[in-house]
Amino acid sequence: MLVVRTVLGDVDPKDVGPVMFHEHVLFDIVPPDSAGDREEQIDVQNRWQIDYRSNENPANAHQTDAGIAAQELLHFAEEGGSMIVDQSVDGLARNPKGLAQAARASGIHVVAAAGSYTSAYLSPDEMTMDIDALTHRFTIEVTDGLDGTSIRAGLIGEMGCSWPIHPFERRALQAAARAACATGAALSVHPGRAPEACAEILDITEAEGLDPNRTVLCHMDRTFPEGDGIAKLLKRGANVEWDFFGIEQSYYWMGEVALPTDRDRVRLIRSFADAGYGDQILVSQDICTKTRLCHWGGHGYGHILRNVAPLMRQLGLEASLIDQLLRATPLRLLTLQETTL
Repeated sequence: MLVVRTVLGDVDPKDVGPVMFHEHVLFDIVPPDSAGDREEQIDVQNRWQIDYRSNENPANAHQTDAGIAAQELLHFAEEGGSMIVDQSVDGLARNPKGLAQAARASGIHVVAAAGSYTSAYLSPDEMTMDIDALTHRFTIEVTDGLDGTSIRAGLIGEMGCSWPIHPFERRALQAAARAACATGAALSVHPGRAPEACAEILDITEAEGLDPNRTVLCHMDRTFPEGDGIAKLLKRGANVEWDFFGIEQSYYWMGEVALPTDRDRVRLIRSFADAGYGDQILVSQDICTKTRLCHWGGHGYGHILRNVAPLMRQLGLEASLIDQLLRATPLRLLTLQETTL
C-alpha cells in the first residue's frame, strides 16, 4: 500500500484532508550572524513593527516550544486542516520528538523533513561531507529515523540553496535527488534568490535521475513575483509553490522585491491552471516567525483555509481546482513511491 509517512507513523493518503505542504512548526531560522535580543518579548506595543521586519528580529525568528506548536495545530484543525509538513531541515532546529509531541496532542498529521538548509546555517564538519555520505544520511532519515530517533521523514527538503549555489549546497542537492530516487520521497527545494536558480536546480536534480514531477520549487512569490519564468519550469514537469500566502506588505526583508498579494497569487495560479498546469501547483504559508502564529496575533496555519479558499472561489477557481491545490497535489507528492528498498 502506498503511504504518507508522518512523525507518528505511516498513514493512508485517503484518510487525509487539507494539507499545508510548506510550513515550520518548530524552528530556529535566526541568521547565525544576527545581532539583537533573541529573548525580546513580543507584545501589542511592538508586534506590528516586529512583524513588518519579520525574521530580521532574532526574537521573532524562532519558536521551539512544542506546547505552543500543539495549540497552533489545534487552531489549524478547527479550520478543517488535516496535515502539515514541517520543512525545518537540519540547520533550522529540527526537532522530531517535539513534532511528535505536537502531533499527538493536536490530532494533526505532521510530516517531518530530511535534508539540510543553506550553508550559512550548518556546522563546518557537515560541510566537509561528500555526496555519498550525504546520500546515505538523507536516505536513512527517510527509512530509519531522524537525528538518532526512530521518527522518520516523509519528504526531503526544503533543501537550502543560495545564489550562486555554494559547493556544499550543490553536493547536498545532488545527494537529496539520489535519496529521493532511492526512497520514493519527493524533493522540496528552497532556490537561491535569482531567477536563474530554479532552472539550475532542475538541471542538477535531473542529472541525478530524479523526475521533475517529484521536485517542488518553493517561493515563487519572491523568485518570480509577476509570474515571468514559471511557465518554463512547468513545461519541464516541475511542481511550483506559492508559499508566502498571508504576507501582504510593501517591505520585503530579503531584498528589493515587490511581493504579490494573496489576490495576485490566486490570479497567477488561475492563469497557470487555465494553461493546463493545475496539478503542478502547491500553496502554503511558510510560517517561520512568531508574529504569523495565532499565539502572537498572527493568522496561523489556517489562513489559507479560512481566508484564501473563499477568495479563490470569488476569483472563479473551480471547486475541483481548489481541492487539487489543498489536497490532491500535496498528497500526490507526499505519497512515497514504490522502490526496490
